[in-house]
Order: sequence, then structure tokens, then C-alpha cells
Amino acid sequence: MKKIAIFGSTGSIGSSLLKIIKDDQKNFKIELLTVNKNYKKLIKQVKLFNVKNVIVTDYNSFLITTKLLKNAKVKVFNNFDSLNKIFNTNNKIDYSMCAISGFDGLKPTLDIIKFTKTIAIANKESIICGWNLIKKDLKKYKTYFVPVDSEHFSIWSLLDNNKKNNFEKIYITASGGPFRNLSLKKFRNISVKDALKHPNWSMGKKITIDSATMMNKVFEIIEAKKIFNLNYKQLEILIHPKSYLHAIVKFNNGLSKLLVHDTNMTIPIFNSIYFNTDKKLKSKNIDIKTLNNLNLKKIDNIRFPVIKILNNLSNEDSLFETIIVSANDKLVKLFLNNKIKFNDISNTLIKICNTPEFNKFKSMKPRNIDEIQNLNDYVSLKISSMSV
Repeated sequence: MKKIAIFGSTGSIGSSLLKIIKDDQKNFKIELLTVNKNYKKLIKQVKLFNVKNVIVTDYNSFLITTKLLKNAKVKVFNNFDSLNKIFNTNNKIDYSMCAISGFDGLKPTLDIIKFTKTIAIANKESIICGWNLIKKDLKKYKTYFVPVDSEHFSIWSLLDNNKKNNFEKIYITASGGPFRNLSLKKFRNISVKDALKHPNWSMGKKITIDSATMMNKVFEIIEAKKIFNLNYKQLEILIHPKSYLHAIVKFNNGLSKLLVHDTNMTIPIFNSIYFNTDKKLKSKNIDIKTLNNLNLKKIDNIRFPVIKILNNLSNEDSLFETIIVSANDKLVKLFLNNKIKFNDISNTLIKICNTPEFNKFKSMKPRNIDEIQNLNDYVSLKISSMSV
């Protein structure tokens, strides 16, 4: 029986994983679930899966959860420091899913590595801002890493232990979002409602806006560079409106491999927990007949100017990547609250790339989590004071 921990159990990734586990409950034991505020959904999960431990990070929600679960055989904690009370390094759990969104996901990702045999990371911020810290701990504690994002899971599957120098190019795809065919003149009037209408995927608000600006693809390129130890010249984005094709690897021997699957995050999540097994997914597979026209084209950096940010990034890890992630996070929140225009997100991010105050961080590597979090807080305050 596999012992499991899920960080962010009430979000879309965590909920999808629990749905998978529910169909095979005899083979899994949920050791830990974590949430921020959604204690109502958490309590349902605790009862359904007989969970032993929970962490509720919002204090008021923690107090309510403690009261509601006082007669249940479950321990309720309020912060991630309690992981040392729940687990020990001499008896690692089998699998941990890190699916907390935003910067809040970085600390628990780093904290759980030493307690788990396999870690699946669905949190972009953790990889972009803290990969050198994560990589160091993965090696130190001999923990196996599986990417969950569909593009990176696809690359991971296609490479199949091939060495870096065996291929010349990796392509990841983008649907183009809701505005791939919109007149450029209309971009200035894009509403929050318009930007939240993704044509192919059902996702949270933050990542849906990132998909509309194409910032999610900037992040995915950065992630791929870090995870697979590449340089930016080896990576390229292609527009693929149907979203069936997720990655292409072009090898040096004249062959190219591509990976297709339906627009359903359950597929990479399922394969992250069942990799190296012959377990069958109870979900429809893609109809191969729909692949008669993949319709691939290069991305338009006039329509999606944030792509130019990649030209400002070094192949070396730096704190500048934290600045980009933090600034985007703050700008998306402002847009969702109707405080700025849609175009302001891209324009401000490009402006930041040309600001000397921030450029100095391009030569600085993140040394610890406090440095990353402090810079995140600083950038967030700076964006609030900027004239966007």
C-alpha cells in the first residue's frame, strides 16, 4: 500500500489526484492533506479517505477545522513546520504531490523532499524560483522527481533517459488562448470575463489569465530549461490550437518524437503516480483520426509580447526569474480585480525587464528560500507603487 501526501488537496490538481486514488483506494493510504482555507471540502476528503493528518494554513480555518474534527482520529496542524512531527526520514512515504499555487508552494515543496521517495511538482513558482534548491535536496535525500505539467511530463516521457546531447530541439505547444485570432486593436478592451474563457482547458483563474497573455508558456520554457538542464536555444514554442500535441523532441539522428493526449490534466497526474506500471486509466483516449491536421505555427510575439521576456533571461539560474514570477502574480491579481487593463500585464513585465533596479538580479543566484520570499515581497510592493 502506497503512502501519499497531497499539498493543496482541494485545488484542481489535488482533487483530480484524489479522484484517481478513490478508484484504487485499496492500494493507497492518505497520510497527509493540506489546504489554506477550504476546510469544508477538506473535511469531506478526510472522512472519505480516512486521512491521518491535515495541515490548514489559514489560522481561522485551522481553528474551525480543529473544532469540527475534534472527535475524528485525525491530527490537525497549522503550518508546514509540523511535517517534522508527522514524518521521519527513516520511514519515507511513497509519493507526494505538491500542488499549492503561487509562492506559498515553495516552502512545503522543499520541506517534504526529505520525507518522500517520489515527489510530483505541479507548482510553477517552486521550479522557476527554487529549482537549484530543490535539485540539491533531491540529490541529498535521493528523492525521485516527476513533473506534472502536461508539457514537461510529455518531454520527460519522450526523452526516456536520453542524454542531453542526443537531441537538438524541444518544442512545447500553446493553444493560443482565447485571443489567438482577436484583432490587435481590440486587445486594449479585453475584459476579465473575456480573458477567463479558455477555449480548451478548464483551469483556475490565475493560470487562465497567464494562458491568455501567454505568460504561462514563458514560465514553461523556463521550467523546461531548468528541469532538463537545457539552454534557451534548445527550446521553442509552437501554436497548436487543438491542444492535443504537448511536446516534440527533435533528435540528432533524424527522428522526431511527439506526444499527444486529450485536454485532460488527469492524464499526466495519473501517469505521475502510476509510472512504470501497466495500470489502465479509466478515461477516454484520444481519437487518432482527429490528428489529421495538427496545425502548428510559430508564436506571434507582437500579439503575445511577453514572449520577448525570454530574450532577457540567462541560461544560468538567477533571482531575476523570481522578479518576473512575482511581478506577473501581482499584475494578474490587479487585472482580476479590474485595477489595470489586460495589456498592462505584458507592458509592465517588459518594462521591468529593462529596469536597472531589477536587472542587477540577473547575476545573482538564489541561495535560500528566505532570499526568494523576501524578493517576492519586495517586488509585490514595488508593483503596487508603480504607475501601471
